[in-house]
Amino acid sequence: MIEKALNPRKIIITGASSGIGEQLCRKIAENGGIPIMLARSEDKLMAIQMDLKLELQAESYIYKVDLQDKDDIDITIQTILDEHKQIHGLINNAGMGVFDAVEDMKWLDLHEMFQLNVFSLIRITQLLIPHFNQYRQGHIINIASQAGKISTPKSGAYGASKHAVIGLTNTLRQEMAGKGIFVTAVNLGPVRTNFFNSADPSGSYKQSVDRYMLDPQRVAHTIIRYLFTKKREINMPFWMEAGSVFYRLFPGLMEKLLHRSFNKK
Repeated sequence: MIEKALNPRKIIITGASSGIGEQLCRKIAENGGIPIMLARSEDKLMAIQMDLKLELQAESYIYKVDLQDKDDIDITIQTILDEHKQIHGLINNAGMGVFDAVEDMKWLDLHEMFQLNVFSLIRITQLLIPHFNQYRQGHIINIASQAGKISTPKSGAYGASKHAVIGLTNTLRQEMAGKGIFVTAVNLGPVRTNFFNSADPSGSYKQSVDRYMLDPQRVAHTIIRYLFTKKREINMPFWMEAGSVFYRLFPGLMEKLLHRSFNKK
């Protein structure tokens, strides 16, 4: 079923050199799709491309891009559009986090977080919408976070950036209605990737939530299942999404009951 949906569609994946992004590329290739991989590390992209070729005889493309640089984004996306007749999908996966109390936030961390998590996502999406409109076909998937739904101490900046992604995605879904373009938000709890190298250098938070961490392969498989389908949101794990619903209904009570859990960072 998945292979039929993806073959031979071309899908852009940002942050493709590791973690969820790398697994998305592998799952797309395994199911007959053609991953177009974007990241800063050209060496890592080349290694993944070689693996996909040797293991799966899969076609893929790589583009080195600095998502902190708007001009580099513009040039890279235009190059992709010039070199490929049609792009079928976009997965805005690249992201970073730094956990700090509001009073301790460093301006550079805040700026880089919003540039990568929000502004680059918006810019790439803007550049691809006219292309999708031209073919009246496409799927935009934005990797957000449960942190955008549930506010916890030391995740003010990261949560705000992901809250922005969720808000943008909900607006975009309405704007694309009737145009043949699907829009999906993916809201995840902690995932076992190198994300925590910068978000949690001490390793204390990662250790405290280790047993709850999602497997990036499972996350990628779930996302790929819903490519080119009308799926509003993908929420993982289910119990955390249920918690976010209760949090919206009873925020004060939830903050009181889950005070210790919320302060694990």
